[in-house]
Amino acid sequence: MTSFAPDSIVLNRKLPLWYQVSQSLRASILGRSPRDPLRLPTEEQLAGHYGVSVLTMRQALKELEDEGLITRHRRRGTFIEPTALQGAPVRLLGSVDAIVAQQSGMTTELLGHGTAPVPVAYAELFPGTGSVATYHRLRSDEKTGEPTNHARNYLRPDLGERVDVADLARWPMTKVLRDVVGVRISRITDSVEARLADPETARLLQVPLLSPILHYTGITYDEEGQVLDVAVIHYRGDRFSFTVTLDAD
Repeated sequence: MTSFAPDSIVLNRKLPLWYQVSQSLRASILGRSPRDPLRLPTEEQLAGHYGVSVLTMRQALKELEDEGLITRHRRRGTFIEPTALQGAPVRLLGSVDAIVAQQSGMTTELLGHGTAPVPVAYAELFPGTGSVATYHRLRSDEKTGEPTNHARNYLRPDLGERVDVADLARWPMTKVLRDVVGVRISRITDSVEARLADPETARLLQVPLLSPILHYTGITYDEEGQVLDVAVIHYRGDRFSFTVTLDAD
């Protein structure tokens, strides 16, 4: 039987290996194609794929099993749960793959794209740039069709020329920039705050005007410290929560 082929990951030795592996595998599972097989490789094969011990791999798989993304059957193997609930809480622990996982696993509709003047609020992030590439997407639950969030991305124009909009229907922008365009991402700075739904957000997310929403801003930097992308996402407040864990070391 053919097994699902997860993406690769470059591990950061400063962060827990099981966590990085679980988030990378989670992103692969949520971003899979409907044609991909549901069976996962064996623990030993996955451990070899990620370059970790079997014990570390077991801990990563337990995290996904507890979340309901996979089911494990003795002597039969490990399988992706096709009906797993999307939009579950995500623990952010300094891993880019955690951001990728958080943005994955939903039906995506491209509402528009093009170029526009740099928004005043982000002018300092794009010095010397008069315009940015823009993308506006609506994400919905694959099972119910219920809208869950809408996102706007503002990219440097040179990167916008290299982004294929067809890739954005399957993957989040972070993954497209890193794995398709080939940009080396050094860090992402996140901020999340509570807001009230404005008319556009209320209409797109099908919630009453002035309903509570989560307003997320993610700023992605390259290795030279230059801003690659600013993502502004409005989440339904009844569908998402964010937990941030800080390592004391």
